[in-house]
Amino acid sequence: MPSDTTVGIAHDAFNTFFSETGSGKHVPRALFVDLEPSVIDEVRSGAYRQLFHPEQLISGKEDAANNFARGHYTVGREIVELCLDRIRKLADNCTGLQGFLVFNAVGGGTGSGLGSLLLERLSVDYGKKSKLGFTIYPSPQVFS
Repeated sequence: MPSDTTVGIAHDAFNTFFSETGSGKHVPRALFVDLEPSVIDEVRSGAYRQLFHPEQLISGKEDAANNFARGHYTVGREIVELCLDRIRKLADNCTGLQGFLVFNAVGGGTGSGLGSLLLERLSVDYGKKSKLGFTIYPSPQVFS
């Protein structure tokens, strides 16, 4: 909020989820990942395009085709190192990293396959840090 004078002070809650650039701009401490580019491209060109740093929007060239194995072992495996590199950059800029919030859907191959691969690798790299998962499950009532 414009009237909030505590924004930018190192110990305020706002800085838990946003980092401040040298120019005073606040950027979310978030990484958006999808194996196919269309969804991330919507963010890149949408109303909030100025909010995110382009390095924090990662997309592949082909999706996992609703297949866990493709998201975990093939297409996802190609992009996981890039994701972990960007996560390391974000984590290194934190003064007191507490953990990770992971939001993923498990109806297809990206959220389930790549999502589990990322969680596995986060456990290896950041074993003692909390990993809170917020998982969206498909509903039999919703038809595509």
